[in-house]
Amino acid sequence: QVQLVESGGGLVQTGGSLRLSCAASGRPLSSYHMGWFRQAPGKEREFVAALSWNGISTYYAASVKGRFTISRGSATVYLQMNSLTPEDTAIYYCAAARNTVTTAIGEYDYWGQGTQVTVSS
Repeated sequence: QVQLVESGGGLVQTGGSLRLSCAASGRPLSSYHMGWFRQAPGKEREFVAALSWNGISTYYAASVKGRFTISRGSATVYLQMNSLTPEDTAIYYCAAARNTVTTAIGEYDYWGQGTQVTVSS
């Protein structure tokens, strides 16, 4: 089992940048495909980005493609977020999947508690 803890959220102005981190403990992150999701107030949790265990395959939601970048180190997964807009305001969650790199929420086995990102206009 792996435990995930997100950090790096905060308040930023439109056009600004943030880098989220997801630290893992319990088992090596290299065993898992990783994803970032977000949930805005009153909305469903949605896919943001995913990265295969070996770092070769990446997937992005259309709304963030070209602005966000997912990457991984030995024990941490990152989400670099640039050109932020108020529509990016949400709680951001990282998640780990054992079997496949995917955009599907149901395929992820482990979740962090989330970090709040607020973009002011």
